[in-house]
Amino acid sequence: MNSVNSLYRFTRIALAIAVLSAVAACGKKPDAPGAPPPAEVSIISIAPERLALSSELPGRLEATRIAEVRARAAGIILKRNFVEGSDVKAGQILFRIDPAQLQATFESTQAALAKADANLTQATLKAQRYKPLVEANAVSKQDYDDAVALQKQAAADVASAKAARQTASLNLGYATVNSPISGRIGRALVTEGALVGQGEVTQLATVQQIDPIYVNLTQSSTDILKLQQALKNGQLQSVGKGQAKVTLVTEDGSTYPQSGKLLFSDLTVDPTTGSVSIRAEFPNPDHSLLPGMYVRAKLEQAVNDQAITVPQQAVTRDMTGATVFVVDADNKVVARTIKADNAQGDKWVVTEGLKTGDRVIVEGLQKIKPGVVVKPVPWKNPAVAETATTTTMPTPAAAPAAAASAAAASATSTAK
Repeated sequence: MNSVNSLYRFTRIALAIAVLSAVAACGKKPDAPGAPPPAEVSIISIAPERLALSSELPGRLEATRIAEVRARAAGIILKRNFVEGSDVKAGQILFRIDPAQLQATFESTQAALAKADANLTQATLKAQRYKPLVEANAVSKQDYDDAVALQKQAAADVASAKAARQTASLNLGYATVNSPISGRIGRALVTEGALVGQGEVTQLATVQQIDPIYVNLTQSSTDILKLQQALKNGQLQSVGKGQAKVTLVTEDGSTYPQSGKLLFSDLTVDPTTGSVSIRAEFPNPDHSLLPGMYVRAKLEQAVNDQAITVPQQAVTRDMTGATVFVVDADNKVVARTIKADNAQGDKWVVTEGLKTGDRVIVEGLQKIKPGVVVKPVPWKNPAVAETATTTTMPTPAAAPAAAASAAAASATSTAK
């Protein structure tokens, strides 16, 4: 009986242990999966570089020379001798004014001069005849003096008549209106049959010289003071006299293919805008730049030998300022506040917050946050890669030639 009870008790204990083991096995959680690998980010290592600092300034184009063609003689316009909007040369005939009245005036002055010449000849001969007679007391001294005075008066009349004839000749010449300069002429402001120069100097047309062409820029006096202070402190270097490069950006956003040169910077600050006027000159051989066009010019004003730059896509901005994410020695992400107020192309120039050797994250910002471990890889600039691909890619004309050469080589090899 005891043995039966012992067996029964052992069986119950064994069942209880089995049930507990089963329950424990059912409640056990599966092993946790392995931790994900660090996110891969593209970085650049900060290194100082020589950078020409440029300012993008607004401006307008202006002709280098402007001549208003005006009527200097009164009369009726007989003919217009130019095509509106065309290029004209200095001295080219533009208009012809009716010269009839001016011609008559000129001929009248010629007649007056001839009469004055005749009077001078008569007075001179008379004075010459009286000279030996007065020495022989054949005529009175008074008569001789009167003859000499008449001779001098006749000479003065001749000089006056010559001046009147020259004036009349000039007025007659003004009937033919010539271009004072070479350039492009605009529309005609008068037509044939119009009365011009009657009581006022009538404007007939305008000629503008646009090759080369000026661009008048404006820059804040505050920016100029900052630049001067940086140059004085040695933070920046001057580009040198006559070496400032100016690049023009037209209204459609395209860059003008030819660079210009800086002419001067005004000495006076405009009291209404607080800006200083700057003038540059650009070649304009094809006359694609026209006076009055709004443009923007990039003006190189200084050089920074130790500039620190980062791609613009690496910088995030909010209400507190600009921030970049750097990778420390343990490959952990650290947020860094920087000061970057000046853009040069597709880069920000950083003046505070970064130093040589810092590893700045350029791509993969959406996968990170401060404190996480990442896998840094060097960043490949798409613009540089695209340029390299374009340089190495064969031209369409060269591709068939290369294919033909390969086919010929293959055929030769087979024949052998």
